Amino acid sequence: MCYERVMAQPGILVTGGTGFIGSRLVRKLVEEGHRVKVLARPTSSLRALAGIDPARCEVVRGDVTIGHTVFRALAGCQRMFHVAAEFKMWAPRPGEILDAAVVGTAETLEAARLRDLEKIVVTSSTAAMGASPDAKPMDEAAAFNRDRSTPYVVAKWKGEQVALERARQGMPIVVVNPATVLGPGDYKPTPSADLVLEHLRWRLPFGMPVAPGGISIADVDDVVRGHIAAMEVGRLGERYILGGNNVTFEQLFTALSDITGLPGAGPRITRGLAELGGLASELAARVFDFEPKLTYKMARDYVGAYVWVSSEKAERELGYAIRPLRATLGRAIRFFLENGFVPQKRARDIRFDLTAFA
Repeated sequence: MCYERVMAQPGILVTGGTGFIGSRLVRKLVEEGHRVKVLARPTSSLRALAGIDPARCEVVRGDVTIGHTVFRALAGCQRMFHVAAEFKMWAPRPGEILDAAVVGTAETLEAARLRDLEKIVVTSSTAAMGASPDAKPMDEAAAFNRDRSTPYVVAKWKGEQVALERARQGMPIVVVNPATVLGPGDYKPTPSADLVLEHLRWRLPFGMPVAPGGISIADVDDVVRGHIAAMEVGRLGERYILGGNNVTFEQLFTALSDITGLPGAGPRITRGLAELGGLASELAARVFDFEPKLTYKMARDYVGAYVWVSSEKAERELGYAIRPLRATLGRAIRFFLENGFVPQKRARDIRFDLTAFA
């Protein structure tokens, strides 16, 4: 794995390099021959970095909200991928999600300015684009329309605004907006993974209840290649959507069912019912100290809405490519099965060919 050691003149810093997208990015950069530093909080697990060549990867402990730790980590670096984020849809203190995105981006970019980096890629999200009431894909010109939504959504939008303002001031920044990302390497796992894990763990004889609306599913390794292309050829000050397959929730669970043999989409739920469920989940989360799968604001703002996007700009300018939905879902399922995220008793009920998805 990456070791905490001194390494001469690494060229690229990756913040959030122990996370899902970040760790896959680190792996790809090392495979391509780059020397990489990973900025990781003292409490961060290094599990996702296991097996990476230690001669080309150094872990530096620090925090994106503490600028001097980022400045120290940037020693010898010419470029930076700022991927770090607090990927939570809910927290008892929403400020921790906002601080990671807003303060973290501001502090990290100030450290980068002082180091006079050649180029910076900042990871935002299609969450920073809002949502549409109809099934029309949004592009980079879409106006954000969820400014009172869940803390993560607002945080991603505000963090992106910090990055774009720095770009307008002359910093060499490119912003990328990944869609809902799935695939191997999601050890935490992220809230996006719940879509797959809830399907795999569902025990009732009928399919999971589904809400109207839809999302865009992107493969993590496609998104990683989009990041690297943005670093290599992305135009400064521009945003690039790194999207995937636009699907309704019903289509998503039907596709999962086709792969696993488990029940697919179940009864539809209304926005009102989802809002009540979100309120109840939040109340229970405060009492029993867990992160709810659904919140009131998530239900209010996204049930019946579409976060469908177009990656045409990234395809044209970066050479971005999207693999089929079935391949992405299969890779995610394989990872979760192989790494013990599904109880063995349940895993035996799943019809899945582990050799079919690399």
